[in-house]
Amino acid sequence: MTSTPLTRAVRTWLTQLDVERGVSAHTLSAYTRDSRRYLDHLASHGITDPTEVTESHVSAFLAALRSGDDEHPPLAASSAARTLVAIRGLHKFLALEGLTPTNPAEDVAPPTPPSRLPKAIGLDEVTRLIDAAGVGDGAVPLRDRALLELLYATGARISEAVGLDIDDLDLDVGAVRLLGKGSKERVVPVGSYATQAIQAWLVRGRPDLSIHGKAGPALFLNRRGARLSRQSAWAAITSAAERAGLTGHVSPHTLRHSFATHLLEGGADVRVVQELLGHASVTTTQIYTMVTVQQLREVYAQSHPRAR
Repeated sequence: MTSTPLTRAVRTWLTQLDVERGVSAHTLSAYTRDSRRYLDHLASHGITDPTEVTESHVSAFLAALRSGDDEHPPLAASSAARTLVAIRGLHKFLALEGLTPTNPAEDVAPPTPPSRLPKAIGLDEVTRLIDAAGVGDGAVPLRDRALLELLYATGARISEAVGLDIDDLDLDVGAVRLLGKGSKERVVPVGSYATQAIQAWLVRGRPDLSIHGKAGPALFLNRRGARLSRQSAWAAITSAAERAGLTGHVSPHTLRHSFATHLLEGGADVRVVQELLGHASVTTTQIYTMVTVQQLREVYAQSHPRAR
């Protein structure tokens, strides 16, 4: 590539990333690739000096990333946003070093990735999943059924569920104390189905596993009598989904998503659901309202005589 003030400025930036900031080899390779494509784009517009770059040039480059060209396929919003991070880092460096009077990339916003709606399953599928978890004799089926009932009854994260101690439960009033992100506590109701499953586990299952190790206060135990791990809990849910014949990806978060979706479909206020889920902002919870609206649209399209 022909040496120009712009290419030399880019090389200075990459050297600074490598020597002074010590970025990983992977990151440096990605930034080198991104800057090379950026230089090609600017060269096609006759730009050879960093002081000639304007905000419109950076915006045009972002648009080119999204649309693609003869040499490059179009990038997804997330990939284009990552590339823009590199270009913004370049121009911030040049401005701080006094190599350019301003930062032309400062106000160029990255593309917004499409929102990914949570994957919820229907009540019948939840029932099949929980029933499949409790198939068989012994302590493990009792534990797995209690775990899945609790996840669906409370919307708990899997880390919150496996982190529970027996004292965190008050089955007499039907409530559990969950320790969420940022060590924030919340008390969530526990329904009768989950209460019965947990009681069965505590009376007929947990004692059989606790004799194998130092169980301590943990609610859910593994086969060795230690606290159940997130990985083992995940495996239990995956196995139950296979036995239930559920297609698609079913994870611990599937039950959390289903908990929230079914509450909203039943008429619960979004701010109540926010508190139950332990979301810091109601904006996070409102994504579940998009799921219910989408389902309404599907029913409308299938049922209304003049919808299609």
